[in-house]
Amino acid sequence: MIDAEALSCQELVELVTEYLEDALDVSTRTAFERHLAGCPDCTRYLRQLELIVLATGRLTPADLSPQAEEALLQAFHGWTRSS
Repeated sequence: MIDAEALSCQELVELVTEYLEDALDVSTRTAFERHLAGCPDCTRYLRQLELIVLATGRLTPADLSPQAEEALLQAFHGWTRSS
């Protein structure tokens, strides 16, 4: 659980994926949204990510060239989500 007053920009960045996936608990979501209300930089960051999701959500595997697919596979080779 996160204290709404203590949510930093770094913490918001770390929580943004869960926010976009609607996976935050009520308390954390409230803290997240309270931070957004007072932080134009984080609001802009969130909007940029929302636009990226909107744009890339329209891509299909057929939209990727073989070179783009290989570049993505190489970029994420060995990548693991840190906890």
